[in-house]
Amino acid sequence: MGQLVHFVHQSLDGFIEGPGGEFDWPEMGPELSAYSQSLNDTADAFLYGRVVWDMMSGYWPRAEELSTHEHDLAFAPVWRDKPKVVVSRTLESADWNTRVIGRDVPGRIAALKESGTNLVLFGGSGLAATLTEHGLIDEYRIVVHPVVLGGGRPVFQEPKERLGLELVESRVFDSRSVLLRHRRA
Repeated sequence: MGQLVHFVHQSLDGFIEGPGGEFDWPEMGPELSAYSQSLNDTADAFLYGRVVWDMMSGYWPRAEELSTHEHDLAFAPVWRDKPKVVVSRTLESADWNTRVIGRDVPGRIAALKESGTNLVLFGGSGLAATLTEHGLIDEYRIVVHPVVLGGGRPVFQEPKERLGLELVESRVFDSRSVLLRHRRA
């Protein structure tokens, strides 16, 4: 059975993007970058909702032209090569070794997990809420960054019911950000 890990960066006040949709505040220091790369190595495929997909596919195919940051240079070829799954009701196809799921999302994600596929869901709150509601996320790995955004998109949408979790790891990266890793209780 495969696993589904939700990996997300959030502000101290619980937002994954600022009031204007900005995502320019996470800092990928060497320790956080190494951790992220090790998580990428465990994934058979990356999973995205449409909004995060648009951001990722607009940047990573040409990241080497846009950045000299070590993390970006290391992750760009991994991103291009890794199989990707995008959940979207409007997108019909996508480039970069990507398949699109538009219907029966919980059933299709459950089937991927049952086939032994390990997935990492990057960011987003809408898709994460749907997958949480259906009991499909095995671990939540939230990196809290030292910034208060004062509004924006929350990491968790209002759940339909309480979800019990157990903390299995906490860790500080680069003396700046904190990983909170939880599993379903």
